[in-house]
Amino acid sequence: MKRTDPRWSSTRPIPPRAGHFGWLLVAVAIAAAGCQQSNEPPQTPTATSPAESSRTPLPATKENPPTTKEFKLIPREVLFGNPQKASARISPNGKWLSYLAPVEGILNVWVCPVDDLAAAKPVTHDKLRNIRGHRWAYTGKHILYTQDKEGDENWHVYATDVETGETKDLTPLENVHATIQDISQRQPEEILVGLNDRVPQLHDIYRVNIETGERKLIQENEGMVGYVTDEDFRVRFAIQFTPDANQIVLEAQPGTGQPNAKGITDWKEFLRTGPEDAMTTSPIGFDKSGHTLYLLDSRNRDTTALFAVDLTLGDQALEKARLLAEDPRADVDEVLIHPTELTIQAVGVTYSRREWKILDEAIRGDLQYLETVEDGELIVTSRTLDDTQWTVAYILDNGPLKFYRYDRTARKTHFLFSSRDDLEAYSLVKMHTPILPTRDGLKMVSYLTLPPGSDPDGDGRPKKPIPMVLDVHGGPWARDDWGYNPTAQWLANRGYAVLNVNYRGSTGFGKNFTNAADGQWAAKMHDDLIDAVDWAVREGIAQKDKVAIMGGSYGGYATLVGLTFTPDRFACGVDIVGPSSLVTLLENVPPYWIPLMPMMKKRIGDVATEEGKAELLNRSPLSRVDQIERPLLIGQGANDPRVTQLEADQIVESMRAKNIPVTYVLYPDEGHGFSGEENRMSFNAVTEAFLGAHLGGRVEPIGNDFQGSSIQVPAGADQVPGVAEALKSEP
Repeated sequence: MKRTDPRWSSTRPIPPRAGHFGWLLVAVAIAAAGCQQSNEPPQTPTATSPAESSRTPLPATKENPPTTKEFKLIPREVLFGNPQKASARISPNGKWLSYLAPVEGILNVWVCPVDDLAAAKPVTHDKLRNIRGHRWAYTGKHILYTQDKEGDENWHVYATDVETGETKDLTPLENVHATIQDISQRQPEEILVGLNDRVPQLHDIYRVNIETGERKLIQENEGMVGYVTDEDFRVRFAIQFTPDANQIVLEAQPGTGQPNAKGITDWKEFLRTGPEDAMTTSPIGFDKSGHTLYLLDSRNRDTTALFAVDLTLGDQALEKARLLAEDPRADVDEVLIHPTELTIQAVGVTYSRREWKILDEAIRGDLQYLETVEDGELIVTSRTLDDTQWTVAYILDNGPLKFYRYDRTARKTHFLFSSRDDLEAYSLVKMHTPILPTRDGLKMVSYLTLPPGSDPDGDGRPKKPIPMVLDVHGGPWARDDWGYNPTAQWLANRGYAVLNVNYRGSTGFGKNFTNAADGQWAAKMHDDLIDAVDWAVREGIAQKDKVAIMGGSYGGYATLVGLTFTPDRFACGVDIVGPSSLVTLLENVPPYWIPLMPMMKKRIGDVATEEGKAELLNRSPLSRVDQIERPLLIGQGANDPRVTQLEADQIVESMRAKNIPVTYVLYPDEGHGFSGEENRMSFNAVTEAFLGAHLGGRVEPIGNDFQGSSIQVPAGADQVPGVAEALKSEP
């Protein structure tokens, strides 16, 4: 789950839109109550080699008429290289525009005068790892961002002065995990930071000066999983889990203030939920006065609704909470907040596509106008404090993100850039949104992408069954969405149908759908994926014996489950940073996840008892290695703190001991996923060759894709066409 501070950007995601092994991010985000803040033909192969076939477009036939761009192979470099530009943000004072763009191949922050994009210059100079997000401080001249080392997720918080070019590490400590807790226009030169420097399991809250780096403890963590703070940087609420996975929201007692160096020590229970509501109920912030609390609440209902709680009513506050927005199909998952009044002006709800529900008539005309600019989903990414200028982005399904600056006074947009201009040379395909049934009556919002030319009438059904890739999202407490998906476009361009499924446990569709996954890893959750494959075969979309399963994090686990629990259902599998044993996964969590373990116990299983371990092992692919019959590719980052290298090592070792072929790709400078452009390119090159060998699709030769990458292949390099040769050619 991704939640962001309401002042990080004007459009704030609340429940998850997507996530890479998001189940831990979900827990952290919930614990922080929203005050804490991305990318991943039925015939058998002919005698033509993958490299040769990649050079030849699919033949034009009466059914597949030739076009100028339709069947051109889209280079992986275009699909998976770093964006040319991304993440446009306007400074609170309206003076500056910022965005991410490469500097010598590494994403850094660029800044220019708001109306002079041509004058942009990089203000950060990271030479090792991409900067993946940034925000403006309320000084109007500082950029804030976080960065780790080689994927270890020991994040540091940095501040860059765009006028002097100086970058300061605000958390210059070793082996700590820092988070930005809050920023406030009332405290422009300071921010709140969470640091686990005292106790690795707990984040204390510090007040940090952006200019000097001086920090002062304002809340020593007494065992909470997170805090909620207000515009005056007061700690107002705390969240904790009980051993039986109940969530308790505690309110700081009136008048206690910050009584000593340790912060609030006097709390009163404000709200308690059972495990069924713990992931879908939490406070997310305050209005300008600090007297109104905005609360997401799923109690006594299915989908999460948004409420305003008048805290001046004391014990009657929750009882008299005012409903602001709801949708019977899906959770409220985004809010549009006024930059100074902090009133909620609109909410976003996403079932299959995002829809905006307007709460404040003052912006109805703005949103109605902005919806006419592009045929895509609108996101408001930043707003000036005087609210005269916004930056907005549009998500398209068949094109890159497009960014605009919006002048509210003139009601006019100014195009800034798209994330990738080089995509214009290629035809991308539309995304279909089928709703799939499970065997026990649930509905799975899904997304289907088909190869160009395979579906002439556009009804979401190819002329004949074709090879398919089931791409399983991470989390599982996250979701797939409509919109440009480079993986889906890549695989469709190679000749595969691509199916993304929001299986049970995916978030955003109400608590009942999420809670239906409790204890169902490798059980009903996997049944959902099999049901999706059966649907695709039944509908004439997929060729039954040419279906691959792939995914990252939980999707990697699902891949391993697919090849061990249902070994005859998939032609091959690609596991990216997926756990092979639920026991070792839960025994090796980062220390700051320890307070969240009651929820892990409820959702996954109890690793603390012998009975619980036995059940977890029973649902672990590592326990069924001897069932693997089909080819498997594994990708892993050596520094992954969530799914450690042990998860890949142990299943590879077991497979090799049983003489079961496996290809293992390891990156010594990566963590949970592959952030580095060269590493990402190299793994996708291996994946494409692997899928081509087993599904028969088109393949772009590996070529120099390993150049600059840290790729290592400890096992099975000779089992994927072109890999061994590419490794030998590297210096």
